[in-house]
Amino acid sequence: MAQSFKVTAIWDPKAEVFTSHSNIPGLVVEADTFEEFVSLVEALAPEMLEANMPSAKRPFLFDIELHRTLAVA
Repeated sequence: MAQSFKVTAIWDPKAEVFTSHSNIPGLVVEADTFEEFVSLVEALAPEMLEANMPSAKRPFLFDIELHRTLAVA
């Protein structure tokens, strides 16, 4: 059975990048675009799971959410 992990892309308006929050130990992602963020999660998350959660078994499912706060004056 596939294991599911959650990754949230949070927009930082001051730095103008997406940063990550997840339940994957050691995963830290920062990217200029959401598409780049998703690509980095795809590349880095399996490595972090294998290094930090060796009992986790493939296939891995990644639920990637986009969180953006919009302030309107």
